[in-house]
Amino acid sequence: MSGTARAFWTVAPGSGEVRAERLLPRGRGEVLVRTLTSGISRGTESLVFQGRVPESQYAAMRCPFQSGSFPFPIKYGYASVGVVEEGPAELIGRRVFALYPHQDRYVVAESAVIPVPDAVPTPRAVLAANMETALNGLWDAAPRLGDRISVIGAGVVGCLVGALAAAMPGTEVEIIDIDPSRAAMAAALGARFALPDAASPECDLAIHASGNPSGLILALSLAGFEATVLEMSWYGDRPVSLPLGEAFHSRRLILRSSQVGSVATAQRGRWSYRRRLGLALTLLEDPVFDALLTGETPLADLPAMMPRLAMAPSGILCHRITYP
Repeated sequence: MSGTARAFWTVAPGSGEVRAERLLPRGRGEVLVRTLTSGISRGTESLVFQGRVPESQYAAMRCPFQSGSFPFPIKYGYASVGVVEEGPAELIGRRVFALYPHQDRYVVAESAVIPVPDAVPTPRAVLAANMETALNGLWDAAPRLGDRISVIGAGVVGCLVGALAAAMPGTEVEIIDIDPSRAAMAAALGARFALPDAASPECDLAIHASGNPSGLILALSLAGFEATVLEMSWYGDRPVSLPLGEAFHSRRLILRSSQVGSVATAQRGRWSYRRRLGLALTLLEDPVFDALLTGETPLADLPAMMPRLAMAPSGILCHRITYP
């Protein structure tokens, strides 16, 4: 089967359009997927949409089924949930997740799709890529039972990290954000909430996911002696200044990065990307994560909506794209 598909492309800084493109016939070992919904990973996709990916990171920031090249024009995204319309008999009619951009129909290798568990509703399944990032971040951070953990930034990834960390026996998790309305969210996820000025000091592990350098500075100030500060935010081409004088050395702090493009070192010998993503989907069986879904827009309206989403408007967490 061939035909056309519609997809969202970023064509200039802050500007996108929906384009029609040829849909190639399905080949051996491939499936045809009709998209039900896709999710916008606002941190990374906002930087891509604004043209803020530095040239040195063009190769590292390619997503699995990206079309076009940085900076523009580019078809970018990695949180698509759809139903298999053509392929092996055991997959036809099944809901699947794929790391595919915002497009209404697409053909990919059978190995590129993962069935969505029956207990995970279609809208919630778009969080799988973010959950995979949170899972990998905690693997990198290696929290221990009973740790006092500070999570700075109550966005989607921060909330997912907080929820996973709070599920560990004995941990005390505090989610810190400048928006007091996120307190109810933190409580639902099993964590305390604090505004930055009231954050608890001397944590064993500080995880930064706010996307703002001031949050990383706060994380450094909250970390106790020989604690780890894990940086999960990515700033694109924006330079970041940190106070690495003061007590940074005397407290013997560990500052490390986490990025989902590589499986965390300690797990890498046993975990494939597919196994990790499968676990992320299973973890989404908890209905508490529905609270992270805060809006939806039809694909046709995404060019008008994406500039608003890229400006990080208050109250928006995971925004979904719908397909007629």
